This record gives sequence, structure tokens and C-alpha cells, in this order.
Amino acid sequence: MSRAARVAVLVPVHDQAAFLPRALESLLAQEETAWQAVVVDDGSPDPAAVAGVVAALADPRLRLLRTDANRGLGATLNTALDATTAPVVAYLPADDVWYPGHLGTLLGCLDDPAVVLARADLAGPAGTPYAQLVQVAHRRTGDRWTERAELETDDLDRLMWARVAGRGSAAGTGRVTCAWTQHPGQRSRAIRESFDGGPNVFRTRYRVRDPLRFVSTDGTDLDEVARYARFRERSYPPSADGLRVLVVGELAFNPERVLALAERGHALTGLWTADGLGDATVGPLPFGAVPDVDPGRWHDGVRALAPDVVWAQLNWRAVPFAHAVRAAFPDLPFVWHFKESPQRSVVRGEWPLLAGLVCGADACLLATEEERDWFALALRGRVDLARLGVLDGDLPKRDWLDAPLSPKLSDADGQPHTAVVGRPSGLDLDWVLALAARGVHTHLYGQVRAPGPKGSWTGWLDEALARAPGFVHVHPAVGPEDWVRELSRHDAGWLHRFDSSNGGDLRRASWDDLNSPARLPVLLAAGLPLLQQANPGSLVSVERVLREDGTGLLYRCADDVADVLTAEVAGRAGQAAALAARERHVFDAHADRLVGLFRSLAR
Repeated sequence: MSRAARVAVLVPVHDQAAFLPRALESLLAQEETAWQAVVVDDGSPDPAAVAGVVAALADPRLRLLRTDANRGLGATLNTALDATTAPVVAYLPADDVWYPGHLGTLLGCLDDPAVVLARADLAGPAGTPYAQLVQVAHRRTGDRWTERAELETDDLDRLMWARVAGRGSAAGTGRVTCAWTQHPGQRSRAIRESFDGGPNVFRTRYRVRDPLRFVSTDGTDLDEVARYARFRERSYPPSADGLRVLVVGELAFNPERVLALAERGHALTGLWTADGLGDATVGPLPFGAVPDVDPGRWHDGVRALAPDVVWAQLNWRAVPFAHAVRAAFPDLPFVWHFKESPQRSVVRGEWPLLAGLVCGADACLLATEEERDWFALALRGRVDLARLGVLDGDLPKRDWLDAPLSPKLSDADGQPHTAVVGRPSGLDLDWVLALAARGVHTHLYGQVRAPGPKGSWTGWLDEALARAPGFVHVHPAVGPEDWVRELSRHDAGWLHRFDSSNGGDLRRASWDDLNSPARLPVLLAAGLPLLQQANPGSLVSVERVLREDGTGLLYRCADDVADVLTAEVAGRAGQAAALAARERHVFDAHADRLVGLFRSLAR
């Protein structure tokens, strides 16, 4: 007679069939043999491969369950809990490995009746504050894993461990008995910004159709359910003369802007790049109203849709896919709407593709006049200048402006307060301390741990907080629903701080010279004038716009910053200019012009 199972082994798998044999072999090699195991295939695109691995082992202790659509880690593990009965639960993700003594060592730790959760050591560090699935065994407590509708996060403490550990004590075995496999397809990497993950990478990989509540241990805290409720509650009936618009690529920071077209009776369908960044929005779009073409059969989907116009966008990550769509359907009217940045495409070796889009599109829209003129120079003799236009493709939706302004912090303490949204581009320890010495507060919103410039703050923030207490402030990211309420408390907002060296020659321009920063309309929405370093003698797009609108607080040094802020606090001229200009810096203000362009091209 076989022994009753002491351990239920939960094996979640999604699109990791190539790793699964290695994981299951390590299960069969366990010195502790009194286990039952269930492999739960959470909507893998190749279910036959998963089923084949399990069938080949032909072990009666091992079962396979499958769901057709991906439901997420929490639902998968709850399904496995429901399918097992053993008093101890252990976890073996399909891409990880146990060593032969793993289960026996964990069970030995749980022999202490006070211990409810046991944790093995890993062969290599995970670099996380929480235990990985492969490390843990715990008593069956009746606790359930948090599921996707409530929260998606890489933090397993929040998803389960903290609840279980709260029922007793947790203990480590002190022995290395398992290996956590690091590779690009890991779920945690799709979530964490430090691995180029984020909500949209996660959405693409797992084809998440509903808005997410999403938290990463690198800093993101996002509630799309609340943010987009106002849009999901609306209907967008097509008008009799509405266009069928195929939106191709990615939508960057302000994706809901496309609803300005749906509100005008045009039918939008999305076809998204699979190579986006975490903050480059792709579908399924969390605010609804824009169905997707099946990414696995997009050629057939585009033919069936027969769009009146293709509207491809926005940043360098979208260039290869937009080029592929243009090449596949050269007879469809095609608008290439590009923002950031030609220099990045050159570095990636994709300049020929970008040049092909700019020259081959029926119309091309660039973010600024300077970017348009840069392309006119770079592609002289090849591009039709009449087909080049200007429209920042990442302007926010006007809806976010409808909120009351908040009282100014400076009205209470007499000191100027400035806001940084997103990465503190050009701000460093010396600069922040110089501002503090002049009585200027710096409020940092939404810092995340990420590679490159986005994570530069990690090298100086702790020292800044220690050396300038009370003048450096850290806040969570502020979403569009709170831009006006939260940011309007301040006196000014920071744009990118940089030294331009183009000397008036666009051939020497950097992306900073050509760019219209995404934070510009955000800060204007809250009525904040913009702090921008002056670069006399150079062509800098944002400086030109600030001078035209009267919304800039221009400076060259920290003393200048203190002076212009003192004048702003005294008179609020910058705030008045920002409030007057902000209606021009929303997408809705330009939607009719864009539709007119589409109609001129539609056949």
C-alpha cells in the first residue's frame, strides 16, 4: 500500500514547456516520495507540449489540469490547491529545479509545530525581499492566493506568504536545496521595471483583457480599474460617416487620448507591437472601446477589417512592427505618427526602417517643429516635405483637466515648492542641495528602480534626504486623475535639465533639443509654469514653445531658479499663463485636425 501523500506539489506553467521536463525530473528524484503533484497549465499557447511532458512521465502521483485562457498566477495556484489534499503545500514552477533532499529538508523544518512556513536557501540570489515559490513549503492553512482581479504583483509576500506566516512562525532550513532559474521569460521580469518590465509588458505577455491593479517592488503602483472607470462606463457609437481606423504600434503614456476619435464616431481597432516597454501602452487597452486584431493572425485580421486608414505610432520601439505592417499592406492609407526618437533608432540599427516609414507614409506627423525640420534635413531629396506635419502624439485627454486646483504649499510656509514627475532628468545631488540651500523644495513623484537614466536617482536620493531634510520630498506616482489636485499645490514643475550644444544647427541636435517632454502637458494641466534651463544660441524646441506661451521660468543657475520662483510666488504670472495654455496641450484640441488628415487620405 502506498503511503498517504505528505506534500502537495503545485506546478504552475505558462509558456514554459521547454523547462518543464527538467522541473518534473527534479520532482521525481526527491528522496521524499510521499507527494502528490498537479501541473496547472495556465493557458499556454502550446498546450500539447505541456501535456506531452506530463504524459511521458506516466507517474500516478502526477496530474495535469488546464485552462484555455491565462488567468494569472494566483488563480492557477488556487486551482492547484483545490485539486490537492496533502497537509503540506510546496511549489515547483515549471522553470525551476529542486535538489533531491529539498522536500525532506522542508518537512523536517515543519516538524516543529510552531513553524507554519519553511524556506530553503537558493543556489543563486533572487535579489528580492520575498521568498520565491521554489523555496517555500507551508502547512495547508485555508489561505488563498490573491488573484488578478484584486492585484498583480511580483511581491509574493503580498500575494500569499504574509498571510500564511501570520498563522505561526517562519523558519529557514539553512540549506541550499533548490535553484531559481533566471531568464527573460520569467513572470517577475515582465512585472519589474529593473528588467524592462511593467504593466504593458505584462499585459502583452499574458493577454490581459481587463484593467489591472498592478504593483511592482521596483516602484510602480497602478490602479487601472479606478483610473479608467469613467471611460469604460461610456458608450462610443460609430457615426454613419465614421472612419475605420487601425491603430498600430504602441500608445506611450496617455493612451486614452485615442478615445477623442471614438467620441467623434470613428471606429478604432488596435494592432500592437510585441516589443514594448513597461510604460508603452499596448492592448488589450484597459479603458475598452478599442478591440484588438488577433496578434497571431494579424495579416488575416487586417484584411478582414479593411480599415479606411492605418494610424501607426509612436516611439522607437514601434518602428520595426509599424514598418512590417506598412510593407504587408502598401495600398492602405498610412499615417506614421512618430515622437521619440530618431537618434535611438540610429543606435538600434533601425534607421533604414524609420526613414522608410517617414518617406513612405502617405503622411508623417512629428512631435515638434524642430523634429520635423531635423527629418527634412536628414532625408533631403528623399522625403516629400508636404507630407510632414507636426502634432505631439502623446498629449493627454482633456478629461483630466476637470478638477479643482488645490491651495499652494507656499501660501502656508512662504517657500517655493517645485515638482518633478517621472525621472529627475538632469537633477542630481549637487543641484538638489543647491536648491535646498536657497530655500527651494524639490518634490519627486513616481521614482522607479529601472536601468539607465530612469534609475539614476538611486545613487543620490538617500544622501539628499539626509543632507537637506525638509526640502527633498518623495511621493508615489501621481496618475492623470490626480494631476490637477496634487500637482497644483506646487509653484512650478521641472522639465528636463540639459546643456544644448547644437549652436543653432539642427544637424547637431540631440533628442533633448527636439523633444516635447511628456511631463510638459502634465504640469500645465495643474497650472504650473515650467522650469527650463535656458540654452542661448541653440535651437531647443521646448524653449521656443515656453517663450511663445509665456509658461517658462527660464534659468541658468540655482540663483536664477530661486529668483524666478520668488517672482512667481509673488505674482503668479506663470500660473496664469499655464492655465491659459493648457487647453492647447491636450489631444482633444487637435483631434478634428487629425480626422481631417485621415479623411483626405481615405479611399
